[in-house]
Amino acid sequence: MKYLDVRLRLPRETMHPMLEFIADEDVVAYEELLTWNVLEERGVEYELFYVVADREPYREQVASVDSIRWFELTPIDEDSQYLYVCQETRPEERDWRAAFASLDLLVVPPIRYQNDGSFDITLLGDGEDLRAVVDGLPDDVETTVLEVGDYDRRHPRVTSDVTDRQLEAARVAVDVGYYERPREGSLADVARELDVAESTASNLLQEAESRIMHALVDD
Repeated sequence: MKYLDVRLRLPRETMHPMLEFIADEDVVAYEELLTWNVLEERGVEYELFYVVADREPYREQVASVDSIRWFELTPIDEDSQYLYVCQETRPEERDWRAAFASLDLLVVPPIRYQNDGSFDITLLGDGEDLRAVVDGLPDDVETTVLEVGDYDRRHPRVTSDVTDRQLEAARVAVDVGYYERPREGSLADVARELDVAESTASNLLQEAESRIMHALVDD
């Protein structure tokens, strides 16, 4: 059984409003789609997201999206929350998803969103079907193959669940001496290099640290 890690970036004119928001505004530090249920016959889908973001600006944006019928935003702590949403399936989503429709594949959650509006998907299946996905995507969908191999959940990559933005924050933190003992750089130094608020820098580092440590000890 093979897996394919692929990054997709839709053209701006077909990008979901929430992806545009992630790309354009410094509000979302991390977001992933945990699980979903697409009801084709009803033209709707139910989705559960995990989000680290400034809550009120994020809530306002979700409420402004025309395709979203209703949503529940459930706080976890000061910065993180679950978003449970029911939304109409947009024609733009149907177009790129058509590349998956007739293939014997599984999508392995979560789907991870990057700060430029792209998103990372892990697919499982036969090698021919995985190649067919890449070939079958619309030409205007920017496609980057991140990794291909034999699937083995027992040995996940240490950075498999870390977004580019989180990895960038971790690299900056190392460069400024944030992880030296004794510490040579401060959180303010990290935030300054990333050009973000200290709270955002803290969120990025905490998410990266949590995911890396879980990967290290995962059996």
